[in-house]
Amino acid sequence: MNLPPRQNNLLVILSGPSGVGKDAVLKKMKELELPFHYAVTVTTRPRRAGEWHGLDYYFLSQDKFRRMREKGELIEWAEVYGNYYGVPREEITQALSQGKDVILKVDIQGATTLKKILPQAIFVFLMPSSMEELERRLRGRSSESGADLALRLGKAAEEIKSLSLFHYVIASYRDKLDDAISQIQAIVIAEKCRVTLRDMSQTG
Repeated sequence: MNLPPRQNNLLVILSGPSGVGKDAVLKKMKELELPFHYAVTVTTRPRRAGEWHGLDYYFLSQDKFRRMREKGELIEWAEVYGNYYGVPREEITQALSQGKDVILKVDIQGATTLKKILPQAIFVFLMPSSMEELERRLRGRSSESGADLALRLGKAAEEIKSLSLFHYVIASYRDKLDDAISQIQAIVIAEKCRVTLRDMSQTG
């Protein structure tokens, strides 16, 4: 008897406080050419130095973002620090339908919404090694005023309380990106070895 193939491609949601190193982890994963589809979210916030349209984010006008939202083209969207962020529906569903593992970076607010919409996804929390290190990272970006920095640090302390929402937690150290990436790979391997696989067919 021929058994049907196991449909075990995964949707991994990577989240964590602002400045924790999500972008750095994903950038290194791309450089290593790890076999994921790296989903790109849309935002209305200004582009930072070194960021690329279509690679880091799709940088949209507020009018374009509103049109996508009204047409139902976003799985979820949220306003964060005065800017809008959203997850394009078609990019996720198309990659999964092609049998690819998808990794998607969102903030905690987005992860909270996606947990209700896509409970079959794998939710990974990137935890700062310490609040002092998180503050150093945020200061190093030189993109926040003193008031914005205090706001983000205060919010990070609250977001860490959302750990119960996630399946896994990984500590993020500035000089140990490879450790974080190895743990993500281990999570994927473990999930693919589950007796009962997660059903990723209900993402539309």
